This record gives sequence, structure tokens and C-alpha cells, in this order.
Amino acid sequence: MQRLAAIKGMNDILPPDSACWEWLEAVVRSLMQRYAYRAIRTPIVESTALFVRGLGEVTDIVEKEMYSFEDRLNGEQLTLRPEATAGVVRAAVEHSLLHDGGKRLYYMGPMFRHERPQRGRYRQFHQIGVEALGFAGAELDAEVILLAHALWAELGLAHVRLELNSLGQPEERKAHRAALIAYFEQHKDLLDEDARRRLYSNPLRILDTKNPVMQAMVEAAPQLMDYLGDASRGHLQAVQRILDAAGVAWRINPRLVRGMDYYNLTVFEFVTDQLGSQGTICGGGRYDYLIGQMGGKAAPAVGWALGVERVLELLKEQELAVPAVVPDAYAVVPDAHALPVAMATLQQLRAQGIAVQMHSAAGSAQGMGSMKAQFKKADASGARYALVFGVDELQAGMVSVKPLRDAGEQVQRPLTEAALWAASLQSAR
Repeated sequence: MQRLAAIKGMNDILPPDSACWEWLEAVVRSLMQRYAYRAIRTPIVESTALFVRGLGEVTDIVEKEMYSFEDRLNGEQLTLRPEATAGVVRAAVEHSLLHDGGKRLYYMGPMFRHERPQRGRYRQFHQIGVEALGFAGAELDAEVILLAHALWAELGLAHVRLELNSLGQPEERKAHRAALIAYFEQHKDLLDEDARRRLYSNPLRILDTKNPVMQAMVEAAPQLMDYLGDASRGHLQAVQRILDAAGVAWRINPRLVRGMDYYNLTVFEFVTDQLGSQGTICGGGRYDYLIGQMGGKAAPAVGWALGVERVLELLKEQELAVPAVVPDAYAVVPDAHALPVAMATLQQLRAQGIAVQMHSAAGSAQGMGSMKAQFKKADASGARYALVFGVDELQAGMVSVKPLRDAGEQVQRPLTEAALWAASLQSAR
């Protein structure tokens, strides 16, 4: 029989790597709570029309990367979500989340794009993101940037730089778009196939090209910053002043445009040089018109998303230690007859918040295994203590607590008072 395997670019996350994911998610949840952001969970499958309307019909995601299919029951066109912002906005509109004011939201979960898998870029990938809905002020742009910057500090990440740009407002972009088309028409012989295709539908995206042959020509293209009015410039300057006051370094990148059509005013990316071509680990910006495009009452918004796989890759690249997940104690049970008492005691300890790993013979028909073998497994587990449920201990109504990580003395504790001495097993935390 043929052996089944995961789909290319859709990866299993196994222990011990899964512990790194759990740790990162726990750090994020704690940070979001401090910034007063609340979790939202939206469906993985949405109507295809949601992304066509939200992301833009001529974006790479909609044109080439979405996993779309027809529902066999009703013929509806559905898509595995390629990003989360459109779904969050759809949920906010559908459930009237903004009826009593703005909302600060965050999410975690898998996204799907059909592209060539490579380091930090997979067909099923995971994002963590924030969306501040209903807030127009530049202080919210700065807040979400500061939140991401604080996350890098919490994780211990270094060599991550912040790049800023402004996409202005629709009329300003319209004037810039006309100038771009005129400029690129003059250099049509240098445009690759992708740029030619985008020339009249989405010329702004040509600025984001990675084609080295086009770099010098693109660098000399008209810059949107030169077409911004006073209000758009003032908005960006207000963001910069807040970042300066917080000691957050930034630089203007006039070619920063992002991949979705819904952005206006502030856009930004956090970038590293340590992950090769996949250097952007977090990106976002303001999208004041998307809620109205989704059928809701017009309201401003700003947000970002980070790539979980890329952040974890960067942690490895910088050799930053992720706290190991180890039990407080490991139960050593020499005789299977002791299992009922031992397991009842462990349940009491777990009820007090103690992490205990139960020894198992792993399918062996030879009993629980020797004491030597059990202590070897106890040591390998990383547990701080071994709980020994030996014959002598049980006859005395006791369990032996043996330190495994320091030179402390072995002591005996009464089985009937497990709740009273449970906290002592956490003393090394």
C-alpha cells in the first residue's frame, strides 16, 4: 500500500518544535493583553468574492496564488484564506462590531497560497496579526508599530529594521499612477513580462520588482512621496514623531508598496538581512477604505501581520534559546501494582498545577521496567524531581521526592497530603 505523505509546502509541526510555537503564541497573547487587543477567530474558508473585492483583482494573490474551488453542494466559489484582514473586516461588518466604537483585535492561524515552497515561504503558512478598526489617528499607526517592535524585544530578536512609506490618498495615488505609466512607457524595453502585464492595471506594483535588470530604472521612477498633499505628509510625520519619542529607529523606503490594493497612507515593514530573499518578517499599514468596500459603514483601520515561520527561523538564525517545556516531576513506579495509588496522587498534583510525566512501559509485556531504566527516562525528560512510588514508600503511605537537577536531599512526602506539598515541586522555576 502506498505510503501517504503531507502535501508539499504544508508541513507537520512536531514536538519538540511545537513547543517553540506554543511559547511564541504565549508571548504574543501576553503582549496583546497589555496593549488591550482582543482575540478574533474567523473561518479558514471564505467566499472567493471576499478576497477579489478586498485584495484587488490584479494582485498576485488573487491572480495566481489562491486555493479556490467550487462548493459541490451549491456551486458557490470558495477560497482558503490567503490572508486574514479581509475576513476580519467581513466579520466586523457582518456582526456590527463597530456600533459602539473602535475595536483592537488580534488573530493567529494558518493561511494558504499556491506558490513555490522555499525557506520561510510555504503553501500553508501561519500568521499572527493585529487590526485596529475604527481609529483614524496617526497614533494608532504608531501604536501597532510599537506593538510589533515590543514583540521583537520580548523575543530577544535583533537586527530587525523598520521601513516606512506613505501611499497617500486615492487622488494622490491617481496622479502618481499617471506619472508612473508615462515613465514606464518611456522604458518599455526594460520591462519584464510581469511588469508589462501590470503597466496599465497596477503600475505601483512594478516598484516592488525583484528583477535585477530593472532595478536602476525603477529606482529613478517618480516617487509617490512627491505627490502627497499636506495632510498625508502630516499624517506620516505624526507617526515618525511618536516613533522618535519612543526611541524606535526607522527609515523611509519610497519603493515600499505592499501587496494588497487596500492600503492608504502609512505602510511599513520590519525587515531582516538574515533570512535571504524572505527578509520581511512583518508588514502592514493603514486601510481606511476597506470597511466601506466590504459593505460596512465607512470607517478607518490599520494593522499588520507577521509570518510565524519566518520569526521562528530568525530565532534559530540568531541562536536565541526558546524555554524548554519540561515536567516538574517524573513518576517512577517499580511495580505495576502501585499504579492505582501512584496515578491518583499524580492527579492531585496536576490539580494543583504541577506538570507530571507518568512513566509508561511503552507496550512492553515485561512490567514497568527496571528502576535504572526508569531513572534514565526521568533524567531524559528534563524533570526537576523524580517521584518514587516504591514498595517501602507505599507501605508507609509515602512517596519519595528525589531531586534530579541539583544536589538536594531526597525526602519523603505523605500521599494523603499531596495538595500541601505540591508547590515545593515548583521551587526551581
